[in-house]
Amino acid sequence: MGGLRKTSEVRNLYLVALGSNRRHHRFGAPAGVVRAAMEELAALGTVLARSPVLVTPAMGAAQRRFANAALVLESELAPPALLAALKRSERAFGRRRGRRWGDRVLDCDIILWSGGRWASAGLTIPHPDYRHRTFVLTPACTIAPDWRDPASGLRLAQAHARLTRRRPLPR
Repeated sequence: MGGLRKTSEVRNLYLVALGSNRRHHRFGAPAGVVRAAMEELAALGTVLARSPVLVTPAMGAAQRRFANAALVLESELAPPALLAALKRSERAFGRRRGRRWGDRVLDCDIILWSGGRWASAGLTIPHPDYRHRTFVLTPACTIAPDWRDPASGLRLAQAHARLTRRRPLPR
């Protein structure tokens, strides 16, 4: 008589970007918010790597500088479930709906996933804009420089170099 066999759970790897440019009543300045969020996200799986928290310029409608970081998360959650969990975390930190690129207590985005591409209502992986954002690529390259973008085939380090290389001024 055969016994029940335990099947191994699917383990997904995610590159998650975090940002903040508003103080939190408990965690203080944006850098403290990002560090606290990195700790909280460990409840969603295993944090395998964390970047340093970097201060970056304001963007779009935002008026304040941001604190940005990235982490690699190993999780049993499928991409839509992880996105839902990240949105719950943002709300728990006090994020409210507002202007695009406006000031926020916490922003968490799935940038890449070990499964390659994902497209559904409300979620696209790779994140459609990350290749143009040094505030995402710089911290990501400190922890996952060799992770490849399934759309372009470029390693994160290559995408970062393309974005940040000096270009000659037009004559």
